[in-house]
Amino acid sequence: MDRLTNTIRPYAWGSTTAIPQLIGVSPTGEPQAEMWMGAHPGAPSRTERGPLNEVIDAHPADELGDAAVEKFGPRLPFLLKLLAAGAPLSLQVHPNLQQAKEGYEDEERRGVPIDAPHRNYKDANHKPELICALTPFDGLCGFRAPEEAAQLLEGLGVDSLKPYADLLRAHPEEAALREVLTAVLSADPGEMERTVADATAAAQRIGGAYEPYAGIAHHYPGDPGVIAAMLLNYVQLQPGEALFLGAGVPHAYLNGLGVEIMANSDNVLRCGLTPKHVDVPELLRIVHFEATDPGVLRPEASPEGEEVYDTPIDEFRLSRFVLPEGGADHDLTAATPQVLLCTAGTVRAGGLALAPGESAFVPAGEKVNVSGSGTVFRATVVA
Repeated sequence: MDRLTNTIRPYAWGSTTAIPQLIGVSPTGEPQAEMWMGAHPGAPSRTERGPLNEVIDAHPADELGDAAVEKFGPRLPFLLKLLAAGAPLSLQVHPNLQQAKEGYEDEERRGVPIDAPHRNYKDANHKPELICALTPFDGLCGFRAPEEAAQLLEGLGVDSLKPYADLLRAHPEEAALREVLTAVLSADPGEMERTVADATAAAQRIGGAYEPYAGIAHHYPGDPGVIAAMLLNYVQLQPGEALFLGAGVPHAYLNGLGVEIMANSDNVLRCGLTPKHVDVPELLRIVHFEATDPGVLRPEASPEGEEVYDTPIDEFRLSRFVLPEGGADHDLTAATPQVLLCTAGTVRAGGLALAPGESAFVPAGEKVNVSGSGTVFRATVVA
């Protein structure tokens, strides 16, 4: 097995303190948003044998196992991250597999450069993801019921929001949500900026359920995404709780530290809270306009002590072991590739000692036991 040396991404929304506090180093004062663990070519983990993507490319069947290669191809199909949000991420949605293939092929045919700022599809893969909170974690996930969204908008007492509330009540659910999101994102920029300013002042004055939106507006003044965010469910996760984000579900992470795992893709359609390109027609093709319960996940414990976060896809499987002082070893040997991440205490994985924030790659079939006192997350695939 390989100890991983991982890249920390300094995105502007990142917390300056959360990852340094976890790994026990002094903050630099710069944002530290994500630590990537895996073989993504944008920032592959490094091992003593070389970058993990090159290690896997050299001998995919040995590293990933025959079953995983047959099912997902000769690439590690997931990316594991520590994610530390100090400010809201962009409001976004991910395509399903068919939409991703169609969108990627279309942009390739039209000759849109892969690094163009207006390019939507970086690859032909979907991007389901799971976020598991390590600290209290705030986010937005899925649409509210139209009536609930209408009441929230009306409660601000802003005249320019009344047409949106009326639209939410005038049509069946799917049409109502589609029309209002379209209207918000297509509004005259100057008028929308004034609406957001008025809504922000009201949210700050009223507080309570409006506090999250006042906080969002503080980071993105005048952005139409502030109003779009009020169409979504506000979710507060406690440590150990998780959210699964499937295709077509609009979402945004607002604040907190978590372990995130996703299919290996960069495909994001943005709805707001960003200076980046927002392709409204393509976004509307991808979004699933349905009110949903956010579906907070809690792990299901097995008799062996593994706590599994159940999701409906096979590219990743996330679980954790909470190891008590003096507890038994756990045999994690598997026919699939694994990434192990320590988030608390000190654990031993095979011959490696892992402190918080440290991780290891375990090739398919390699014998590995975990022991010690702390918490270790296990990322693998269903093959």
